[in-house]
Amino acid sequence: MNIFATTKRGGILNYEGIDTHVLNGKRFYYSFLAGAQRIFEYQKSINKINVFPVQDGDTGTNIASTMRAIIDTYIPTNNLKVTADAIADAALVGARGNSGIIFAQFIYGFSDKLEENGDNITVKDFALALKNAVAYSYEAISNPVEGTMITVMREWAESVDKLKDKFTDFNELISESLVSARTSLEETPKKLAVLAKFKVVDAGGKAFVHFLEGMTDFFKHGEIRSILQSRNVVKVQDVNEGISHDDVHFRYCTECMLVMEEAQANLKESLRYKLSSYGDSLVIAGSQKKMRLHIHTDQPAVVFTHLEPYGNITFQKVDDMVMQKEIVNNRKMNIGFITDSSCDLPSEFVDKYQISVVPLKVHFGEQFFLDGLTLKPQQLYKKLDSSKIYPNSAQPSYHDFLNKYDYLASHFDSIIGIHISKNLSGVWSNSNKAGTTIAQQQNKDISVIDSKRLASGQGLLVLRAAVAADEGMSKSDIVLNMDTWIKNTKSYVSVKTMKYLIRSGRVSPVKGAIGKLFNLKPLIIVNDDGRTEVIGKPFTEKGSIELVMKEIRIITAGYNIWEYAISHANNPETAAYYSREMEKLTGKKPVYVTDAPPALALNTGLGVVALSLIIDGKK
Repeated sequence: MNIFATTKRGGILNYEGIDTHVLNGKRFYYSFLAGAQRIFEYQKSINKINVFPVQDGDTGTNIASTMRAIIDTYIPTNNLKVTADAIADAALVGARGNSGIIFAQFIYGFSDKLEENGDNITVKDFALALKNAVAYSYEAISNPVEGTMITVMREWAESVDKLKDKFTDFNELISESLVSARTSLEETPKKLAVLAKFKVVDAGGKAFVHFLEGMTDFFKHGEIRSILQSRNVVKVQDVNEGISHDDVHFRYCTECMLVMEEAQANLKESLRYKLSSYGDSLVIAGSQKKMRLHIHTDQPAVVFTHLEPYGNITFQKVDDMVMQKEIVNNRKMNIGFITDSSCDLPSEFVDKYQISVVPLKVHFGEQFFLDGLTLKPQQLYKKLDSSKIYPNSAQPSYHDFLNKYDYLASHFDSIIGIHISKNLSGVWSNSNKAGTTIAQQQNKDISVIDSKRLASGQGLLVLRAAVAADEGMSKSDIVLNMDTWIKNTKSYVSVKTMKYLIRSGRVSPVKGAIGKLFNLKPLIIVNDDGRTEVIGKPFTEKGSIELVMKEIRIITAGYNIWEYAISHANNPETAAYYSREMEKLTGKKPVYVTDAPPALALNTGLGVVALSLIIDGKK
């Protein structure tokens, strides 16, 4: 019998002739899709009650992102084993956050117990697979805490196991077992003190129950287009976003995917032993060949150093939980700001104005790092000369930005993205696509702006917009002013040696050889089109500095300077010289002096100095 025959009635897709005593791959996948859509619908309310293990307001976003990864990467088949394996693999790759990785491990455990060649399973087989899924989930967590998502999963699976002899019909089984899952969720505050303190249920557990509700709707109705009609959900007290919470013990929620060529016995136990001293909330999911790791730590770079010898790190994510906690509890403005790590704005300003920075990736062959998080500027500078492979930078992906906009949209009324010049990188394009998607999905006012600058020029523009918002300027007025601020931003880049321009491919070997022969020190500007342009080729660094200051005196004659900033790659002497000369000219010190970001250092090399300023009206 074809258990997935379909007809259309009244524009609604229905499933007829289904043998509800068995479950096949397609029916499982579409029930999974229904559960995912329910999580999308309740994502914001899940974020609001996120108080354990850290109140960073992102559990809903993380679970939704995990679900989105599954939906985006898989097409169902009739074979349940093939379908479940594909879902588990997609979940493992796309999982985000503590709850997302636990959920991925749950699906992985479920799929592992299924028979290779069977298209269908019965209720009893389903119950056995769920028991295996729970065992896998507990195994992944270093210190399982009852009263959380894992408890709801376990108690639901236990309910299915008790009901397997009472029901042989999946529709009846899922509907009846949902009652136990809801009861388990309602009782989480009795098992975890922090939940009782804030009078909420566990956010991960709530997400799992919503997932089961979506699945139940599908099993009962079989109508993909109407699976969100049911609203019979667990009622919990709404939480306002300003509730207080204990301090964040470790700043960074750190995740990665570790892939080994050959399975390594007891690797999970070995990694758990090595990493447990660097933080908490350690979860290691997956197999002995492909592992997804999650830890809260203050030292993400050290964590990755320990992982490198074991295999290839194919994915990295580091979220700032202190920033997220501040956004949840102490949001300073109704406008959220997002930029990329080409912007060299120091952490003091990033924290003060709650600016979200999406990191670029720095690749040394197959090995890669997250700019500023798993690779600090000084580490990069050392590697530039020591590595046999010259590194390159890669832009954050569409999904990197999608997740960030998705999170910010649940906490801010509107969002402004400001990025490196689109004529220098594809960062703006990915951010704009993601921002447009979230604006449409969540009906949010989002603007994504091409700064037409990089490094200190981009940093000053982000700071200018954030200060304006802090002073009460509306989002629409900030966007209107951005064109003027961009035109009034001038950036000068002085290069100390031609060597890195040649190695990075920015200058041909022939031209580079000539430049090195004459010891040229190119002076580069970022013009109003957002492109780099050589405006001088002095023979000495002092000559380059003098040319920059001459240009600045000309363009600023009769005008005020709002602020100026300097970034450099291991050249504090020249940065200090610029600071002194600019202070003589303006009467003010630089708003910041900082390390150059990879977007600048990789292409121009060690010794590069970028000086940027914003002109602000006539004197």
